[in-house]
Amino acid sequence: MEGDVDHVLMSPEELRTKCEQLGAAISQDYKGKTPVLVCVLQGAIVFMADLLRCIRIPVEVESIAVSSYGKGSVSGDLKFLKDVNMDIAGRDIILVEDIVDTGKTLKHVCNLFAERKAASVAICTLLDKKSRREVEGLELKYVGSECPDEFVVGYGIDYAERYRNLPYVAALKRSVYE
Repeated sequence: MEGDVDHVLMSPEELRTKCEQLGAAISQDYKGKTPVLVCVLQGAIVFMADLLRCIRIPVEVESIAVSSYGKGSVSGDLKFLKDVNMDIAGRDIILVEDIVDTGKTLKHVCNLFAERKAASVAICTLLDKKSRREVEGLELKYVGSECPDEFVVGYGIDYAERYRNLPYVAALKRSVYE
């Protein structure tokens, strides 16, 4: 598995620091409120767990499973596999994502949550791959790091359901996915 890694982009220590910084910002911005952190499964689960432990205010936790990828690396049709279990009307929502590239998935989810009358919808992502953005007006309120235009894995991020358990974020060798 590690033989498929080209190079490490974020070490475990860097990931810990980013979670602490993002957790502090969320704690400050939502002081006196109880936001709902919505984990976008599967990729954000590791990031969400670490981020959650760095937030110092009361929060509630939900998850959604939205898929726009199959077994390969090409963006496909959006499918909701799991929705939130609570009424989000009047609630402050923070969508927690592993990586934002085209932005299509999150744009759709943000629009849906707005239709459901959420008080606010913010996005917290570990990685922002701006070079691949295909939608306008997607505001990422909390960003761990900008991501180069490489295929990344680890820390919950997969390729064909593999590599999620790497303790760091790394670029995958091209020979693995081409």
